[in-house]
Amino acid sequence: MHIQDYIDKRAIQLTKTSRQIKDANVFDFNYIPQQPLMRQEAKPLIDALLRYATTGIANHLLISGSRGSGKTLMVKYISKLLQNDHGLRFVYANCREHNTSFKILANLLGVRPRGYSLDELWQRFCDGHTGPLVLVLDEVDLISDKDRTRQILYLISRSPRNYMAVLLSNDPHFLSSLDESTRSTLQPELIHFRDYDAEEIHGILTDRARSGIVRPPKRTLPQIAALTTKHTNSDVRVAIKTLYYLALEPRSDVREMFEKARRDIVREMLSGLNDRNLMILKVAASTEMQFVKDVYGAYRRLSQQLREEPHSYVYFYSNLSYLQSVGLILLLSTKVGRTYTNQIQLLFAAELLDAIWNARYG
Repeated sequence: MHIQDYIDKRAIQLTKTSRQIKDANVFDFNYIPQQPLMRQEAKPLIDALLRYATTGIANHLLISGSRGSGKTLMVKYISKLLQNDHGLRFVYANCREHNTSFKILANLLGVRPRGYSLDELWQRFCDGHTGPLVLVLDEVDLISDKDRTRQILYLISRSPRNYMAVLLSNDPHFLSSLDESTRSTLQPELIHFRDYDAEEIHGILTDRARSGIVRPPKRTLPQIAALTTKHTNSDVRVAIKTLYYLALEPRSDVREMFEKARRDIVREMLSGLNDRNLMILKVAASTEMQFVKDVYGAYRRLSQQLREEPHSYVYFYSNLSYLQSVGLILLLSTKVGRTYTNQIQLLFAAELLDAIWNARYG
């Protein structure tokens, strides 16, 4: 078959199967359902926001949980309800896209991130928001190492405007990484979003299938949910993308489409990692036994080769916890002689890492 013949054949097939999709928006990870799954974790979030709306006294929140556990969706949905029904104002920034205090404030103000000092940006922000305001910082753990003190958190915690901060983090140890002065004034309430179970993922898929597909593939939904729970730390994004692929390729094998969706999500996660985390994964993939202390030694050597300042061991281990929380590695307690040590197991194909590494470092 010639290339043109294949293109023509596939175009006809996809045009035909795409008619089964009645609303493609439901497969977008930013899509917010009309009625998201109610979870116990949402209650302390709602209670804290309602208290703030009623009294004006801020109760900062730190919401942690694995990627794909529904943190962002729930915060955005509740924010919309409270903004419409209770007049509570929200502003949102993603720290993956704007990864320093300076860039976050410039983005929120809609100005170019040059020509101002951080103090000037903060003053402009305060002048523009004189009443109660909830500042949502998503993926706050991805604020750059260049902004180690996370100055924006200190400014929020000390502001006489009494703003409320809602911080979303994939890293369960994010709070311990803050400097003591910021941590003592911020004093956030901790809310942990547990991973979805198979029944919950099945419910989410059922809702999306009903909304987005003409003839929902009901029999395959339990299988997708089971695979997602078993192999991806219950990352519902993988489940949703698998459902999308099966809507376009209804005769395809479910596991094959699941693996395709999983690779896509892993590739996106690897591309979004900062340099230090990518370096940690690179040495973990190339260290023979993958014991944590051996990997740390290899990481320090690679940092020197790339003329980067390596993390301390404590900060390095915190990054390992983050990589485990997003489902890229697993830390295994292994007995060596008479003692136990941690070993790193990669949860993705090494060739995906090689492609990202070569694109960034050549």
